[in-house]
Amino acid sequence: MRLSRMISAVEAHAEGEPGRVITGGMPHMPGNSVFEKMQWMQQHADDVRRLMLQEPRGNPALCCNVIVPPCDPSADAGFIIMEQMEYPPMSGSNAICVTTVLLETGIVPMYEPVTELILEAPAGLIKVRADCQDGKVTRVTFKNVPAFAMHLDAVIQVPDLGDVRVDIAWGGMFFVLANADDLGISLAPENGREIVLRSEAIRHAAVEQLGVVHPDNPEITGPTITNLWGAPVAAGTDGRGAITISTGPYDPARPHEASGILDRSPCGTGTCAKMAVLHAKGLLQTGQDYVNAGPMGTTFTGRIVETTQVGPYPAIVPTLAGQGWIYGTSNYTLDPSDPFQTGFTIGDMW
Repeated sequence: MRLSRMISAVEAHAEGEPGRVITGGMPHMPGNSVFEKMQWMQQHADDVRRLMLQEPRGNPALCCNVIVPPCDPSADAGFIIMEQMEYPPMSGSNAICVTTVLLETGIVPMYEPVTELILEAPAGLIKVRADCQDGKVTRVTFKNVPAFAMHLDAVIQVPDLGDVRVDIAWGGMFFVLANADDLGISLAPENGREIVLRSEAIRHAAVEQLGVVHPDNPEITGPTITNLWGAPVAAGTDGRGAITISTGPYDPARPHEASGILDRSPCGTGTCAKMAVLHAKGLLQTGQDYVNAGPMGTTFTGRIVETTQVGPYPAIVPTLAGQGWIYGTSNYTLDPSDPFQTGFTIGDMW
């Protein structure tokens, strides 16, 4: 067997969202912060992202993470998040997958009944509490970076939808949020294709008409992701959402060919962005839980633990809780004669 590369990974998911965690086979990534390491990887090692997320090793719904040494001395580990079209600064489901892998494989020591650790994400430091029993992580709760709204009840023009009222908020990524009920869009999982098409049209219009820049890091722009939300349908929940992750470039001349995938989980950063919007509108108070359901009915529980300020914007400091599961381990190899050195995509899935 001839190999030009071998990458070791642990396969995990958080409330349904797959988040592969690479534990070996990566090059050294320089940088004075995990954000700088992410930028280096984006510029010099993006072939790894494409290799791991595209076929035959990946699929449209898959996310991937790389464990890296932290730069902040208080952190136990760092991680870089990779999605089909971007390197998100933060992801709740991926943070849960990474925590589960770190502790259940022994990379970071597990202490029962509670292990506390700090992760360095590109967005900053994340304080994590992991409830543990019999060698299993049964619950991950982390304090996210501050979340805040930049636009509330703004109206944008979207082809085929007309005027659409949206919010734009940061929860670790920049989201454009819209009420699916007002748009007459069902959030049932079998309606996934319409959700994706409408969400991509809304996102593209929002970028053109309400593009945003993070006040503390001008290299982070958006919105890059869409959150169509609706009223709760299950007992014990406070809301539901359908998050569309882009899997290809958007062509406004061919909107019905837009490619994207629904987040299988309730989306951690999307839940935090939604909480920031609700708090800004006076609908969610500090100390109040917000249980958010995803397309499959799985839930994340958010809570505002304090308020703060990010640049000129009032912000919340949220916690987010959910569970992750490991479902396999893998060694991915690359033959130097393989014609698909960074994988491939075909239009029937992508």
